[in-house]
Amino acid sequence: MSLDQKFEAAAQAVKGLTKRPTDEELLTLYALYKQAIEGDNNTPKPGLLDLKGRAKWNSWDAKRGTSKDAAKEEYITFAEGLMAKYK
Repeated sequence: MSLDQKFEAAAQAVKGLTKRPTDEELLTLYALYKQAIEGDNNTPKPGLLDLKGRAKWNSWDAKRGTSKDAAKEEYITFAEGLMAKYK
């Protein structure tokens, strides 16, 4: 199975979790997914009143400089940990 196939399988498996991960875990998943798919964050920072948008932006921006393949590998490992914890 290729890295891309493992990544897609992990992304699908996370959607089937029976319990909801913590907000921090969800932000990490989001950041790794965005970094793996789009690369470095180059979007404008959301305004001060958009708390959810800022949290997501900051989380993704913290992964700046991580290659897409490294982000995919990290996502797979993190998702496997969540599946073991929340299934």
